[in-house]
Amino acid sequence: MSETSESLRRKIEGATELESVVRTMKALAAASITQYERAVHSLDDYYRTVELGLVACLHQAGTKSPPASAGRTNPGATGAVVFGSDQGLVGQFNELLADFAVRSLNEMPGSKNIIAVGERVQGHLADAALPVTSSFPVPNSINAITSMVGRVLMEIDAQRERRQVVRVYLFHNRPKSGAVYEPVMQRLLPLDDAWRRGLAKLPWPSGNLPEAMGGSEPTMQALIREYLFISLFRACAESLASENASRLAAMQRAEKNIEELLEDLNQTFHHQRQSSIDEELFDVISGFEALAVPRREE
Repeated sequence: MSETSESLRRKIEGATELESVVRTMKALAAASITQYERAVHSLDDYYRTVELGLVACLHQAGTKSPPASAGRTNPGATGAVVFGSDQGLVGQFNELLADFAVRSLNEMPGSKNIIAVGERVQGHLADAALPVTSSFPVPNSINAITSMVGRVLMEIDAQRERRQVVRVYLFHNRPKSGAVYEPVMQRLLPLDDAWRRGLAKLPWPSGNLPEAMGGSEPTMQALIREYLFISLFRACAESLASENASRLAAMQRAEKNIEELLEDLNQTFHHQRQSSIDEELFDVISGFEALAVPRREE
């Protein structure tokens, strides 16, 4: 059954309004990507400074283990912080990350304890039978990242105190060029010999290492807190940039589909309108000819 002109007009108006909403969301996503990418880049120099400070403290401490590596925890337990999204319209953002986290964690021995940031990714992890022990909402701005990271660090400390985890990994999506992103993994804890060897490979920019005033241990503790905070902050900011990149790509696809739908609807509407005009013209001509026949007969 063919549609009426009025129903087609309503569909065109609805699609036009939806296209306006999609364009607004696309603009917001593009602006958010730039905002979060700038936040990530702003951490680069500070992160490098913290790493160099740890290099100096470890060199001064010699063979002494860093204070944050101590902790009586279950040697078989693995913790993970997974950054996903709370909102939809992000394509395969949460599915790809959850699959990557599940594959990586299944290769690790021992029990698992998951901290999920984002309601959507939490559901995918639960479907994969990974226990989500704690969950946090995704920050809705750069300013909100700081408080969320503080709560996550407190939860990690609490789990380590309860001997629930000994290793902690970060899982999040990292933006690449354009609207492309990829899931990545980073080991956050423990700060053990492998971590020390990794720092030892960093070249010092000058010929002399500085010495921490008042001993290296208090300075190292402060630097380790900053190191953990920056690692989580960067992971969250990169995840938010990737989320908005995925949303931007989804909105671009939606905009293209709406444009194609509008083109079809407009063509159908104009074709139907032209057909209606033609029918009216034929009726007028037929009526005129019907009136003209009797006159010719007279």
